[in-house]
Amino acid sequence: MLKKLREIRILPRWIIIVIDAFFILIATSVSYVLRFNFDLVAVDRSHYEVGIPIFIALSIIVSLITKSYSGIVRYTGFQDGLRVAYTLGITSALAGILNYFYFASYSVAALPNSINLISFFISVVLLLSYRLIVKFVFEFLKGNRRSFKKILIFGAGESGQMVNQLFVNDPTNKVVGYLEDDRNKVGKVLNGLKIFKGADLENLINEMSVDELIISVQNLDYNRKNELVDITFNAGKKVLHVPPVNRWIKGELSTRQIREINIEDLLGRDAINLNNYYIANEVEGKTILITGAAGSIGSEIVRQLAGYKPKTIILLDQSETGMFHLEHELNDLHVVSININFVIGDVTNKERLAYVFEEFKPEIVFHAAAYKHVPLMEVNSTEAVLCNVLGTRLLAEFSAKNKVDKFIYISTDKAVNPTNIMGASKRIGEMFIQSLNNIADQGVYSGTKFITTRFGNVLGSNGSVIPLFKKQIALGGPVTVTHKDITRFFMTIPEACQLVLEAAAMGKGGEIFIFDMGESVKIIDLAEKMIELSGFEPHSEIEIVFTGLRDGEKLYEELLNDQENCTNTHHSKIMIAKIIEHSFLKINSAIDGIIDVAISQDEYEMVKKMKALVPEYISNESKFAKLDKKSAS
Repeated sequence: MLKKLREIRILPRWIIIVIDAFFILIATSVSYVLRFNFDLVAVDRSHYEVGIPIFIALSIIVSLITKSYSGIVRYTGFQDGLRVAYTLGITSALAGILNYFYFASYSVAALPNSINLISFFISVVLLLSYRLIVKFVFEFLKGNRRSFKKILIFGAGESGQMVNQLFVNDPTNKVVGYLEDDRNKVGKVLNGLKIFKGADLENLINEMSVDELIISVQNLDYNRKNELVDITFNAGKKVLHVPPVNRWIKGELSTRQIREINIEDLLGRDAINLNNYYIANEVEGKTILITGAAGSIGSEIVRQLAGYKPKTIILLDQSETGMFHLEHELNDLHVVSININFVIGDVTNKERLAYVFEEFKPEIVFHAAAYKHVPLMEVNSTEAVLCNVLGTRLLAEFSAKNKVDKFIYISTDKAVNPTNIMGASKRIGEMFIQSLNNIADQGVYSGTKFITTRFGNVLGSNGSVIPLFKKQIALGGPVTVTHKDITRFFMTIPEACQLVLEAAAMGKGGEIFIFDMGESVKIIDLAEKMIELSGFEPHSEIEIVFTGLRDGEKLYEELLNDQENCTNTHHSKIMIAKIIEHSFLKINSAIDGIIDVAISQDEYEMVKKMKALVPEYISNESKFAKLDKKSAS
């Protein structure tokens, strides 16, 4: 019997209309009896044989117009109830109008106003009642078939209430309460659910057999978020969270958007407050060139710049596939007010760069193009130098000659006391950019402001350890960590790009801006947390293996070397590094020699010249380390 009921299909719409008409017949009949106090003789004299058909006929006509019959009865909700009441309200109004004309013609009421009103109320009750009974039966049968998950919502604000509404009609999930750190809300009842103290999370999970915690609070303090996650994971339960409001689809939240929390959500920091006025004033109406536009940093700069209404954006990258995907993404975002040009090209191609500057005449340049995979560049050293040094020099020189207003060079913390080709090449880029700014100030070039930004690892970027760990966990492990003590600084891609834009706006030329990266993170802790987030037990279910430092890798990164210090800016997370400045002629001449041997593929001679230019460059876990031993001896 239960199986047959579960397999009942959705009824044809005409049957719903017939059922509704049947209940309206009962409602109007009862209305006559109630109106005349069960005096059937009086009912017989009241022209019920005219009134009842009129009310039923009108209700059928109006329901066909309003489609009150179209809802699936087993899924009846608030909107369906409103539609039924709306339909019967119109029916009652039309019946009153017809009764007026009938009375004018026959001097007797076919459907007295009192009966009309009683019929309306009884009809609403009957039609909604039978719908809710059907819904209850189906939910009961579903409940017998599968158990529901119990959910706690952290945050009893507007976002938390919207989450609760999503699960009201979901038989597979049941919200059992709210959690709050706000003492003024604790103990109160909201939407029939009690608001519990946030500090009682651990006890509540056990006492209420909670299966999932949903964090609905926007911009929750990261320390508090990590605390909630740790408590819930230690209890063996899942943690999900609500995305920021600006990511809701068409401004509305759906259950599909409530996803499990990931490592990026736990490693970030509190929201950065930017001076959007200065950024907008800097880029609005300007023509902007972005190199490495298909990469993680370049593409995020594109997304953020689009909100500041530049006149034109030129996207330059050698990756055809990356540019293809970026083009489709920007089309989906409907960025129609901005002229966007997709240019495939290599920053080391002088002729291609000449065309770009001649054709588009950029006013601001963001240089994000670079080779940055440390071990891979250690064995492809000449190509890394040609891209990171030659490409940077060519782009900067074209910017100066073509009177670009600002040139923003995106560097890395690996440029500080470099131990690898990648870091050393980026440090040489910094030195050239700063020295070029000095001669621009002296009038040799047009006065282009050359600005450098330096920050650490970016969560989720190409080459980040995060995607690698995710892939290894998905395959069942092992997760590979190079060393038990290795640490890194991390920031999110949007956060890094926000700070790049802020630095670009405040830069006067010649600065090396460094960003507050927070505290460094041990990679072993990161691996363990990611394994837990995936629902596994680190070391037992998913093994962690130490593989040893890779070519050019060091245990920890720095944002300043021993000869550098920094000064503060108006932004608490942005500082200016005070470093030794170098002569443009000396730097340019040294780069000439480095590029010549790089083109000839003589990597050892190339690295020798790089070490001469950057004395703090000491190779680590690299074949080039022997050059340091020779110089030491």
